[in-house]
Amino acid sequence: MVSNPVHGLPFLPGTSFKDSTKTAFHRSQTLGYRNGYAIVRRPTVGIGGDRLQFNQLSQAELDELASKAPVLTYGQPKQAPPADFIPAHVAFDKKVLKFDAYFQEDVPMSTEEQYRIRQVNIYYYLEDDSMSVIEPVVENSGIPQGKLIKRQRLAKNDRGDHYHWKDLNRGINITIYGKTFHVVDCDQFTQVFLESQGIELNPPEKMALDPYTELRKQPLRKYVTPSDFDQLKQFLTFDKQVLRFYAIWDDTDSMYGECRTYIIHYYLMDDTVEIREVHERNDGRDPFPLLMNRQRMPKVLVENAKNFPQCVLEISDQEVLEWYTAKDFIVGKSLTMLGRTFFIYDCDPFTRRYYKEKFGITNLPRIDVSKQELPPVKQESPIPEDKDRKFVFSYFLATDMISIFEPPVRNSGIIGGKYLGRTKVVKPYSTVDNPIYYGPSDFFIGAVIEVFGHRFIILDTDEYVLKYMESNAAQYSPEALASIQNHVRKREAPAPESESKQTEKDPGVQELEALIDTIQKQLKDHSCKDNIHEAFQIYDKEASGYVDRDMFFKICESLNVPVDDSLVKELIRMCSHGEGKINYYNFVRAFSN
Repeated sequence: MVSNPVHGLPFLPGTSFKDSTKTAFHRSQTLGYRNGYAIVRRPTVGIGGDRLQFNQLSQAELDELASKAPVLTYGQPKQAPPADFIPAHVAFDKKVLKFDAYFQEDVPMSTEEQYRIRQVNIYYYLEDDSMSVIEPVVENSGIPQGKLIKRQRLAKNDRGDHYHWKDLNRGINITIYGKTFHVVDCDQFTQVFLESQGIELNPPEKMALDPYTELRKQPLRKYVTPSDFDQLKQFLTFDKQVLRFYAIWDDTDSMYGECRTYIIHYYLMDDTVEIREVHERNDGRDPFPLLMNRQRMPKVLVENAKNFPQCVLEISDQEVLEWYTAKDFIVGKSLTMLGRTFFIYDCDPFTRRYYKEKFGITNLPRIDVSKQELPPVKQESPIPEDKDRKFVFSYFLATDMISIFEPPVRNSGIIGGKYLGRTKVVKPYSTVDNPIYYGPSDFFIGAVIEVFGHRFIILDTDEYVLKYMESNAAQYSPEALASIQNHVRKREAPAPESESKQTEKDPGVQELEALIDTIQKQLKDHSCKDNIHEAFQIYDKEASGYVDRDMFFKICESLNVPVDDSLVKELIRMCSHGEGKINYYNFVRAFSN
């Protein structure tokens, strides 16, 4: 390469020479790759790194020189061919102008807001001059959002003109289908495109905000609760936390009482108690859900508050010394509320965790309160016409069969004769698979024989039965033998004439007879007269004429005998024999016809 190191000399033959010391003659790289594409680079230095002797021209200057027509040298140039036609849907494909806008909507039916600001995006599609309006979706706004106006050419006025991109700018209002949208800003591509087309854009504005939405965004007030335990802190700490206990109320000691199950709820937020009934299918009770409504339960009342009218007035702290708290409800213990004693036998898992964390009680096992069901009691329906009917039982030792004969009674309305033919009679409560039949040992004076739902009481026997029982005493119980002895003793008792003479001599007996006569006149229409003698005979197995005092009052209560009457009380006193026995023979005479 020829170089001219001497400055000021022209680059002409004879004024240049070669550098004999130069050893590097490599060329600069003019080919390369950028983003995977091959590109051509102009060299910036000459061979061997020498400086280039000509000016570096830009690509724009080179393009200008290439298109410059040499008018002076070659004369008038020929007309350049027209550029190729490019349709709009190709030139402006996927080119969309985006504007940020909002419109104001009235809210007439709300007390919290008078109007609503709704933000939208207006899209202008350059390929076909169509427009669309889309509202960004806000979660849980309760307003139908999304595409408000689908893509179409929008009319600008009544003359049929349509909106053009030249009509759009920042800070202007445009009306579309009766709604006025205020344009506040646009994106970068829209700004560059409009400025390249010679449109002067207005300065951007801030987007208007919805006042109600901004109000909802305000931080919630923070309250500082005192460290001391108070009712508000208890409410906030234990809200929706309920202790659940399973309890029973055993009322089987009273007449017609039963054992019923309940659910006790203890609300930790305000120390109130609620008792709910547990109903079972076909239990025969009205489906009332609550036995006791939710309220605070007093545990100990003040001395002068025992007569407080709780049925009409609500008790307060002035009448209560101590209220029931969570520590009073423990599995395995009883507590009295509303006059009923509830036994807690179980609780739910949350209650167990609470007692473990709060009181350190870990052993709360479930208690089995199930009871073995008693055999069903047959409902007896005595018929008044049957109380005076007499029957003769015959027991056949060879076949263990029984026959019953009813002697005819004139004008009784009942046809006598054979009541039951020879047959084996099954004892009550025996199963079908293993039937148990009546035997000779079941027949004695005072015994109750049930034959196909009808009960018979044996009152007397013939001489052969007495002799058979004496000769086969091992087959009979002591009660059966005692009934025979008492029956024989009654047969050997003095005649009625001697009894009447003794009655005339004994003033106590006369007083008893007068009292019985007075009671008969006073209670002649009382309903307890029916079957009173038979009722006492059922429990007098020995036919001695005496029953226990407790049993005597239970029978009187079941037959509605007015034992609280002063005359009846005196009769009971006169019929009492010792401390635990009562002679019911004389007592029932006062209630017979």
